[in-house]
Amino acid sequence: MCGISGLIYTNRDRSVDRNVLERMNGVIAHRGPDSDGFFVDRNVGLAMRRLAIIDLVSGDQPIANENETAWVVFNGEIYNFPDLRRELESKGHSFKTNTDTESIVHLYEEYGLECVNHLRGMFAFALWDVQKQRLMLARDRGGQKPLYYAEHDGGLIFGSEIKCLLEYPNFPRTVDLEAIDHYLTLQYVPDPWTGFKHIRKLPPAHTLTLQEGSISVQRYWDLPYTPKLIGSEDELIEELRSQLREAVRIRMISDVPLGAHLSGGIDSSLIVALMAEHASRPVKTFSIGFDEENFSELEYARAVAERYGTDHHEFKVSYGDVPATFEKIMTFFDEPFADSSALPMYFLSCMTREHVTVALNGDGGDELFAGYQRYALDRFANIYSRLPGSVTRGIVPALARLLPEPVNVPIEANPIAGLKRLGQVADTSREASIVRWGSYFNDRMKRDLWRKEVRASFLGSDSSELLSESFRAATADSFLDRTLYSDTTNYLPGDLLVKADRMTMAHSLEGRSPFLDHVLMEWAARLPEKMKLRGRAHKVILKKAFAKALPQSVTKRGKQGFGIPLGAWFRGPLADWTNATLLDPNAGVRTLFQPSAIDRLMQEHAQGRTDHGKRIWTLLALELWWRQLKPER
Repeated sequence: MCGISGLIYTNRDRSVDRNVLERMNGVIAHRGPDSDGFFVDRNVGLAMRRLAIIDLVSGDQPIANENETAWVVFNGEIYNFPDLRRELESKGHSFKTNTDTESIVHLYEEYGLECVNHLRGMFAFALWDVQKQRLMLARDRGGQKPLYYAEHDGGLIFGSEIKCLLEYPNFPRTVDLEAIDHYLTLQYVPDPWTGFKHIRKLPPAHTLTLQEGSISVQRYWDLPYTPKLIGSEDELIEELRSQLREAVRIRMISDVPLGAHLSGGIDSSLIVALMAEHASRPVKTFSIGFDEENFSELEYARAVAERYGTDHHEFKVSYGDVPATFEKIMTFFDEPFADSSALPMYFLSCMTREHVTVALNGDGGDELFAGYQRYALDRFANIYSRLPGSVTRGIVPALARLLPEPVNVPIEANPIAGLKRLGQVADTSREASIVRWGSYFNDRMKRDLWRKEVRASFLGSDSSELLSESFRAATADSFLDRTLYSDTTNYLPGDLLVKADRMTMAHSLEGRSPFLDHVLMEWAARLPEKMKLRGRAHKVILKKAFAKALPQSVTKRGKQGFGIPLGAWFRGPLADWTNATLLDPNAGVRTLFQPSAIDRLMQEHAQGRTDHGKRIWTLLALELWWRQLKPER
């Protein structure tokens, strides 16, 4: 696990300033505290920071092929590298190290740009072909590892985090207002946008090549939902067991200590159970919770830890930790990011790093096997979204406002909260747009929020249409599969994997996600729908396949999520901090949005009329980003 950065000028006579490259590389030292490395050849510069996991002695980067005509810097892990090495050696390639990184340059020699199709793992890498004078950037299929780039100053600049690019002299910090508009709805900035107008994300499963001054961005993989797998339920269950066991096994290859994040949900609990099968000593597990029991899953995590005799560690988050920590964690995102579960993830990663360098997790299980409760509710929301506007914009919102406001209860655990949220979906529209369920700012709220002169300065954005585009693009026949595809290509890489990467790397911790093994992903996508969702039963095949592996208290409970009690905190102990931040006349958000709209939102929440907790957090995250990185209008 590492961080990479670099730049290339299209003018071959222009030399890279090594001092600039070192500054770009230095700001991501948290991603790789063990060593750094540089390759500079006139107009090309590659750099990396290394967190040593495989081949601690000889695995430093950059790494070249035998005759030094291809150089690579790499962030991630290639889990099938032992097999790749044997294959490549049989074809005559010679290896100088025992690290997985070296397999990439030899694959490139053998297959060129198609080398990415042979990699099984998580990765972002930059490869320079000296003979063809070609730069290749690539990002893994699921989007676990980040990569940002910008065309600027006669060349291309790239890095694992936005802060790398901002170190380039006089780099413009113009805010991308369209990206901010998407952020208000989604709680994250979707690919390929960033918070900055001149910086873009390389999307998952894409490569970028720069040759002779021309840039090309191409998709190299997509997740197919057809044709469906054929076989009896028992046969598919056995295949699933085999697939997941293998995905876990290859992610336990490490030359440093490893453990697991254990939330108490089905996915992470299964990972721990399968790790215990392969481990020769107790698995180290790490869990986090809250004093507010409705939001804490610690008792379920303990049940799994006791079942497998793990070396278990716990931590509790309290509201007193929030203000200073929130400001700190925003420095790792470099753009607006409002998934509040980043806060417990930060503390969890900090605790984990005190004991291990690698931690497996359950990310991706919900998107593969239909774990969210909204998948069962979508059929009703889909009908609702097509009712006359007099119902969805008039009657239902009016009735929802009459319902009591749930206090200190997760949305997933309270039907009244769900009904009130449905009443807020005034602008539900097409297809996959319903999956957001009105948690953040819908189109009407955004229109009321933006200052009119600011809103007029950028083209209107439609976040619902953004989700719907991926919904329609899915190679799937059913509504459920199309929604799963939309989440796998939007919410998963845009939110969950960004959170996981930044919060683990903030503590130089490597996170590994067995459910995001692309072989398993392709298999799971092609499962018949009834194997994922049956009525209101979620993860049908997953629960059946491993029913005996987990305590019933874990398998029988519903999905809780990794939420925090924002609503209660913002009405109580954090009210003063929130008001001081968002009601400050000099706040950046008040230059973008109507101060009266912000004030009204704060008042409605304080009075208990509506739970605006997530929207307030969204504005807080935007404000902290604005203060820290000082974007320009």
